[in-house]
Amino acid sequence: MFLKNREATLDNIYTLDGPVPLAKSVPFGLQHVLAMFVANIAPIMIVAGVCDLSQQDTASLIQTAMIVAGVGTLVQLFAVWKVGARLPLVMGVSFTFVSIFCFVGPKWGFGAVLGAALVGGIIEGLLGFCAKYWRRIISPIVAACVVTAIGFSLLPVGANSFAGGFGAKDFGSLQNWLLGTFTLVSCIGFNIFAKGNLKPLSVLFGLVAGYILALFMGKVDLSLVSSAGMVSLPRFLPFEFEFNLSAIISVTMIFLVSATETIGDTSAMTSTVLKREATDREISGSLACDGFVSSLSALFGCLPITSFSQNIGLLAMTKVVNRYAIATGAGIMILAGIFPVVGAVLATLPEAVLGGCTIMMFGNIVISGLMMIGSCGYSQRNIVIAALSLSVGLGFTQAPQMFAIFPDIVRTVFAENCVAVVFLAAIIMNLVMPQEGAVKAKMPLK
Repeated sequence: MFLKNREATLDNIYTLDGPVPLAKSVPFGLQHVLAMFVANIAPIMIVAGVCDLSQQDTASLIQTAMIVAGVGTLVQLFAVWKVGARLPLVMGVSFTFVSIFCFVGPKWGFGAVLGAALVGGIIEGLLGFCAKYWRRIISPIVAACVVTAIGFSLLPVGANSFAGGFGAKDFGSLQNWLLGTFTLVSCIGFNIFAKGNLKPLSVLFGLVAGYILALFMGKVDLSLVSSAGMVSLPRFLPFEFEFNLSAIISVTMIFLVSATETIGDTSAMTSTVLKREATDREISGSLACDGFVSSLSALFGCLPITSFSQNIGLLAMTKVVNRYAIATGAGIMILAGIFPVVGAVLATLPEAVLGGCTIMMFGNIVISGLMMIGSCGYSQRNIVIAALSLSVGLGFTQAPQMFAIFPDIVRTVFAENCVAVVFLAAIIMNLVMPQEGAVKAKMPLK
């Protein structure tokens, strides 16, 4: 049935394709933007800093990051040819690449970063079209382990935000503890007492409540808003590209890790929210979008994008999967990039307020991963794969000095990246562990 013959109603927010009144869908899209906004611009600020970019270039890239994230989200929601999963996957600048870019940038320059991102994105996009063949290597138990690792890897991010953010002068201060706790309690309280379709807005309510408290506490810097311009468009090829083979190989390896995270995010979303496995077409489309839009991002001087796990956690918590409702969030991201004042307002959101909401969302990702492991069945083979990959991945990266005997590139990729180590360990175990005797019965998702 065509959408034009269906009634637009707020009840459709829990369906993938039902029409939703535009005005009523905006809050659901807005909370996705608020959940990812700081994490979307933080990689830009970190990499721009180590690459010694000017403040003007950094500000321009932050705006571009919002536009690219919005475009990437729209491609995932509605697809362009075979690019895009047609699923509610929210895209943003990937944290996965920060460590490798902090290695490549100072050594070969920001042009080498962009050149490697352009080539690596194309390679991932092309691999996405072949996903049905090499996806067999990444079995459901491998994807489940990666999702669980993603959740655990994000917990320190949520905790650091709760305390005020990486490098904050008032990190762990009483004010940040009060803001984070008040925001978290507001989220939980709203979730408990809200009725009907208002319940999924608990994260937005917590963010607004925390923001208001932060205003009274003097924790909001409004100078960014007053100094923001009216309209600004991204520049095409703002930097000179450099194609360094070592940089390309290094970054392409991280694209494979990013691809695994995208597979994990896509699988987590479909299994925990839609209650089914992701299809080959959906996996292929999500990876193609991940790669090709990352290359498009590089052409505008920005970093690679990927699906945002915190938004998967928000989907799991709210169950709001409507593509049209979430598309309003993509529109807000694009507006935030075109109209700097919109982005400036969102940028004033204190880290402690964001941390109060995200700490619970990240925990939801961990639970989603554990549920996926359970849905694979508790055979001896699956238990060994999950136990060993998670213990090696989470354990070894807590002692990064043990990687000292390896070359710099290996340390950069694996020493502090638990997702990469879990991915590699799970892949190896999945290939070497015999299939005989595996319990084929699966536990139903609850």
